[in-house]
Amino acid sequence: MHNELTEQDIRKMEEEIEYRKLVVRPKALEDVKEARAHGDLSENFEYHAAKKVKNQNESRIRYLERMIKTAVIVSDESAEDEIGMNNTVEVYFEEDNLTETYKLVTTVRGNSLEGLISTESPLGKALLGHKVGDRVHVEMAGGGYYVVVKSIENTVDDGTDKIRSF
Repeated sequence: MHNELTEQDIRKMEEEIEYRKLVVRPKALEDVKEARAHGDLSENFEYHAAKKVKNQNESRIRYLERMIKTAVIVSDESAEDEIGMNNTVEVYFEEDNLTETYKLVTTVRGNSLEGLISTESPLGKALLGHKVGDRVHVEMAGGGYYVVVKSIENTVDDGTDKIRSF
């Protein structure tokens, strides 16, 4: 399976890999070496804990490298009046009479508890390409529901936010 990542996602992952290799790895190796010097390894909790931290770091590095290697690069640019990657969208849920705000992100960055929804999620897929005022049907396994796009916010080249409301 390929993960859809933006250039920004890849840069962040590369920065994390570099940090883990240059900062975390040497410290983890030093901790293992120091714990090993404390004697009997079979009953040495510090040694086992240090090895675990070292192995988790190496595992994370491999995971990030594999993600980058198999990634499909997607653009985070969209038409000015359409919903696209990295846009913050305010939507009105008709059935619940509720308004929520979400930011559309790649699968890797998705976190619904923080209002970050993946473009691969049912709501994210449904919203892509729509405009302010559109009534959008979100298809779900047990049926579906409708939302209305109330506003779209995206960052333009000069760093300012541009908001279109309904």
